[in-house]
Amino acid sequence: MENPYLPYPVRIDSITTETEDRNLKTFKFVFLNPEDEAKFAYTPGQFAELSIAGKGEIPIGIASSPTEKGFIAFTVNKVGKVTTHLHNMREGDVMGVRGPLGNWYPWEQMEGKNVVIVGGGFAFTTLRSSIIYMLEPENRSRFENITVVYGARSPGMLLYKDELMAWEKRDDLDMHITVDATDDPDWKYNVGFVPAITEEKVTSAENAVAIVCGPPIMIRFTQPVLEKLGFPPENIILSLENRMKCGIGMCGRCNIGEKLVCKDGPVFSLAELKELPPDY
Repeated sequence: MENPYLPYPVRIDSITTETEDRNLKTFKFVFLNPEDEAKFAYTPGQFAELSIAGKGEIPIGIASSPTEKGFIAFTVNKVGKVTTHLHNMREGDVMGVRGPLGNWYPWEQMEGKNVVIVGGGFAFTTLRSSIIYMLEPENRSRFENITVVYGARSPGMLLYKDELMAWEKRDDLDMHITVDATDDPDWKYNVGFVPAITEEKVTSAENAVAIVCGPPIMIRFTQPVLEKLGFPPENIILSLENRMKCGIGMCGRCNIGEKLVCKDGPVFSLAELKELPPDY
């Protein structure tokens, strides 16, 4: 049995600065050993631990899709010791990735249904993975209409800008980009908070599943909007980030009642969460 605490060695292949404040960067990693890449078989919605020797490790949602071969990607917010050190690393540097960890979005449940994706801020990472996965030609026919609402505080804080613009032009994806506020006279997309834009743009819950990932305040105000639109609790899928540490259910730090976010989640339906204490 392999040691679950032992990371796979990876090399930083590329680094992309995503936001104008330079606090969000996307790192593409390449496995040093091809057999490790084969072992790292993941599904959109899962996360992994990024490990830096002598500094520690951090749980981060996987931003790449398993349909994208030859690398894995993570978008990292510079907020602490480990993330600051990672932001200071360069292409070619070697570090570790441990995973994949946690569960994933219920893809079998979503087959043959309309899919609504609601995201905010830098939590859009696993949703980016999901969109790429669904738009893959061999997968697209498995899903009906795809609607995406994604927002950030300002245009300069949006992630994956080139992909957002490309998605907005597609005829097999209904993309709605929004910002809380802007004084940019050339801004041609929505202005408003994500819950309000969701209520405006999502008109039906018929044969639909909604995936929501974002900051807690966004989730709190989006949840009643989806229920008002008619989404049953079992068809509202949330991704949580609740104080995760070890990633494998050993430290107990991320518990919500009897559940552990890292092991039983991070993906839960609203129906499941209604049976748990409101600790998320």
